[in-house]
Amino acid sequence: MLTTEHSYLVADHLFRLTMPQEVAERLTNYAPFLVEDERTPLFHLTVRMASCDVPEGAEHVFTDRSDEDMPRIELYRVATDWFFCIAPLREAEVTCYIRATKDFSRATLYVLPTCHDARFAVDNAAMLLFAFATAPLKTLEMHASVTVKDGYAQLFLGHSGTGKSTHSRLWQERYQDAWLLNDDNPVLRVLDNDEVRVYGSPWSGKTPCYKNLSAPVRGIVKLSQAPKNEIRRLRLPEAYAYMLASSSGLKIVPEMMDVLYITIARVLDLVPLYHLDCLPDTDAAQLCHDTLTK
Repeated sequence: MLTTEHSYLVADHLFRLTMPQEVAERLTNYAPFLVEDERTPLFHLTVRMASCDVPEGAEHVFTDRSDEDMPRIELYRVATDWFFCIAPLREAEVTCYIRATKDFSRATLYVLPTCHDARFAVDNAAMLLFAFATAPLKTLEMHASVTVKDGYAQLFLGHSGTGKSTHSRLWQERYQDAWLLNDDNPVLRVLDNDEVRVYGSPWSGKTPCYKNLSAPVRGIVKLSQAPKNEIRRLRLPEAYAYMLASSSGLKIVPEMMDVLYITIARVLDLVPLYHLDCLPDTDAAQLCHDTLTK
C-alpha cells in the first residue's frame, strides 16, 4: 500500500502524519495547515490499516464514556507506553487503537477493517496526541465554539447540546462582521508576551470550519439554557472548574495536571470568564457582546 508523509502546523505547533495515500486524500480538513517543515515535530503519528487488540498484560487505567453521542475512549498502560481503544459511540465496538510512547512524541494508529471512517480514527488520534504533547507549552485544546468580531475572539463553553454553535450563529446574525473561527476544538495559547490567543484547528466537530487563522481572546463565556438572558462574571474557583472541564488533557497524570493548572490559571489572570444564562435569541448575543466590550 502506497504511503505518504505530511507535516502540519496548528497553533504554531508542528506534527507529522505518515499514512496510506488513500487515507491522506480524505483528510481535506488538514489541508489549510499543511506545511513543508523539516524540524523535529512535537509528535509523529503513523497510520496502519491493520487489525490489533489490547496487548496481553495491559493495565486498564480508565474508560471515558461520559457523553452518549461522543466516542468512548479506553486507556491502558503497556510497559512504558500508553494504549488507547476508541469507539465512535459510547456503546459501540472499538474501531481503532493507538499505541503511544510515554511522552506522546511517537505513536501508531491501528485502523481496524471494521472501521468505515478512517478520518474519524485519524482525527481522534491526532487530537489526543496534540492535546497531550502541547500541554507543557502553555497550550489548551478546548471544547468550545469561537466567534471573532472586531478582530477579537469570544470562546463559548458548555456541554454538548448546550447551544454553543447556536450562540455563535446568533452573533453572526446580530453582527455582520462576526465570523466563526472554529466550532468545537479550537486551540488556546498563552504567548510569551502574555497575550492569550485562540487558533483554528483541523478539528471542528459537526461543523466543517477548518481555518488556519487566529485572534486575541477578549473573553470566555460559559453558556446555560435559561428562561431569560442574564450574565455575570465568575469568581476564580468557578471559572477554573469550567476551564478545566473544557480543556483536553490526560488528567490522571499528575505532571500533565500540573501544567494544565498553570496554563488555566494564567489564562484566567489575563482574560475574564462569564456565565451567560440565555435564550436562543439575538438579544443574548447582544448582551454577551455588550458585556465583553465594556
